[in-house]
Amino acid sequence: MRQPTLFEKRNKQAAVDDERVVLYALGDFQARGKALAGRDLPLDRLRGALKRAAEAQGVAELSDEDAVAAFRVLGAEVREVPPFVAKHPFRVIVPALLAERAQRDYQEMLAAEREGASSK
Repeated sequence: MRQPTLFEKRNKQAAVDDERVVLYALGDFQARGKALAGRDLPLDRLRGALKRAAEAQGVAELSDEDAVAAFRVLGAEVREVPPFVAKHPFRVIVPALLAERAQRDYQEMLAAEREGASSK
């Protein structure tokens, strides 16, 4: 597989994949019993879920900037904090509708994974 160079622009498919990874991560976060909707969460708290989502989707782990862009496209409020405050200097507020969508999409993705595994 060819690696993109530093100056190449990412295509639309990569952006869609990023959104899918973020939705999976938000669903995974909630499936572990964590409250998501309306909370002001540091990106640090979501990095574990983002990593698990990337592994489950079979894609590279998202950079902070890619994750933040996907959060914004999906409708989450993201604000940047000074870099001395946190290693990943962003805070994310996920609205209730996005949290519900992520939960629903996460369950659908898990069901699709199970179907794929059982058909092999």
